[in-house]
Amino acid sequence: MSLLRRRKAPENEIEPKPDVEEDDKKKIKKNAKAQKWSCIDSCCWFVGYICCVWWILLFLYNAMPASFPQYVTEKITGPLPDPPGVKLQKEGLKAKHPVVFIPGIVTCGLELWEGHQCAEGLFRKRLWGGTFGEVYKRPLCWLDHMTLDNETGMDPPGIRVRPVSGLVAADYFAPGYFVWAVLIANLARIGYEEKTMYMAAYDWRLSFQNTEVRDQTLSRIKSNIELMVATSGGKKAVIVPHSMGVVYFLHFMKWVEAPAPMGGGGGPDWCAKHIKAVMNIGGPFLGVPKSIAGVFSAEARDIAVARALTPGVLDADLFHFQTLEHIMKMSRTWDATLSMIPRGGETIWGGLDWSPEEGYSPCKSKPIDDAAQISAHHENQATDSKEKYYSYGRFISFGKDAVEAHPSDLKRIDFRGAVKGSNVANNTCDVWNEYLDMGVSGAKAVEEYKVYTAGEIVDLLNFVAPKMMARGSAHFSYGIADDLDDPKYSHYKYWSNPLETKLPNAPDMEIYSLYGVGIETERAYVYKRIPTAGCNIPFQIDTSADEKDEGSCLKAGVYTVDGDETVPALSAGFMCAKGWRGKTRFNPSGVRTYVREYYHAPPANLLEGRGTQSGAHVDMMGNFALIEDIMRVAAGGTSEDLGGDRVYSDIFKWSEKINLRL
Repeated sequence: MSLLRRRKAPENEIEPKPDVEEDDKKKIKKNAKAQKWSCIDSCCWFVGYICCVWWILLFLYNAMPASFPQYVTEKITGPLPDPPGVKLQKEGLKAKHPVVFIPGIVTCGLELWEGHQCAEGLFRKRLWGGTFGEVYKRPLCWLDHMTLDNETGMDPPGIRVRPVSGLVAADYFAPGYFVWAVLIANLARIGYEEKTMYMAAYDWRLSFQNTEVRDQTLSRIKSNIELMVATSGGKKAVIVPHSMGVVYFLHFMKWVEAPAPMGGGGGPDWCAKHIKAVMNIGGPFLGVPKSIAGVFSAEARDIAVARALTPGVLDADLFHFQTLEHIMKMSRTWDATLSMIPRGGETIWGGLDWSPEEGYSPCKSKPIDDAAQISAHHENQATDSKEKYYSYGRFISFGKDAVEAHPSDLKRIDFRGAVKGSNVANNTCDVWNEYLDMGVSGAKAVEEYKVYTAGEIVDLLNFVAPKMMARGSAHFSYGIADDLDDPKYSHYKYWSNPLETKLPNAPDMEIYSLYGVGIETERAYVYKRIPTAGCNIPFQIDTSADEKDEGSCLKAGVYTVDGDETVPALSAGFMCAKGWRGKTRFNPSGVRTYVREYYHAPPANLLEGRGTQSGAHVDMMGNFALIEDIMRVAAGGTSEDLGGDRVYSDIFKWSEKINLRL
């Protein structure tokens, strides 16, 4: 029996003897798999998760009833007001005057007509606007085709990029991001259609006169307005420019009446015969300080903050090359950006020891009830701030101390005669920019000048971007005319500067400045020079320069004033508030001018989208009050129907501080 038990015992054992070699092999395979897992795999999985969530949310959004967002919004905020088109349709207003839209910078789509081999398959596909898919697929190829010739400011050899035509050119900048679409849809409610609306699309990269030389854009605007006026029974057109389109149309009004070949040959009464009103939205009449930072260091406040939060991403390797350097190389071939450089020098923008907005803090301003509208002759409710004094006239300062220093304490070394010198290490650079030719010695000279006012900005840009400014000086001017009857002002380089040209002889025409206020808008910058071997941009906004006071307007190296987030109220409103108000030397026929401001109110919730009371530079294109004002004028109304001026800012007070001979 014991023998049987000994024989059966092995059969009853259920745990086999462990195989050491087998376990070792499994561990080796497991470790090999773990080693193969890399950061790229993690990124791919992360992107995959984001895409899946996005598509699920998009599917759910498209599957829900169209009325659901409105239902939820009304439950939260109460009944929504009727859109302007519905409201005015109920009032019985009908389409009357033809309407012409003039898009601004970057909002008009551009498509490819001829390109290099890397752009194969992109014929008539959008390189700008739309989905921007080509930016991610082939960024270097995209940059190559969006860059103009650095010598001529026109198309490089073998490349043709042209503006998209029709209303679709700028109705949406990207899917779901409207520009003109909301205004067009509301105008359609009262009977407008494509034959009574015209989108004057143009290549916003070119200088204004070159849009005519290359594409005959100005001639097309002229002929289309003439056709629309003729087919509408002689009813004059209402022109609605936005952003850079405002100064572009100012150029057009001089071009159309000037004799050929420089002008359109329409004669001195063309505007009086064809234009009822010009309703300028967010117009940078006197320029935009933001443009200085763009040319100087290819950045503004948003990019500077992003750089501070993610150091190295923008500086080195977003698309596996120096991102900001490539952006600077491309944007410095766009001559139209020079149309935004501040005009009027220290007379308009202030100097070392003063500025029109001195003592005012938009951080302290409060919204004003519509019932308390302010006329041109009344003081604004906002009072002078008793906070620390800031001289906004110092556009660029190297170091926070230079901003606040008394003018007598500033020790500046003139940069204009400084010797430039390139660096030996430049041969290893991924992309050329003009800072490579300037070298460390030139960059140091710029820093040692300490502070730059509006009167010195053009000299600074001539020093750091000589090729761009050499082209731009042939097309734009930034001064103030002493004698507007001087024959030199008949040249097109002065036509987009309201301080160096006259409005047309059209006393029945109306000009409106429609712009947002109540948003912190860039006005001046604190910079620093960074150590560089020459490959990188040597200047950056100093995001460490900050004020901890609640009422301070210095945040992350940027001083802000009141405006629409892009254009300061001073630039958008001064000409209609004072420069053109009544009969002045800039407005000899007494064209009536009005200021209409829209105080910014952010959307109440996410379902409201970008809001119907926004005062932001682009989002205000969906502002119901602004759209209603435009529609009333297009339907035959005048300034009396709108109520004349509507002002929330201190624009009239600031304008009075500007000692400009009128």
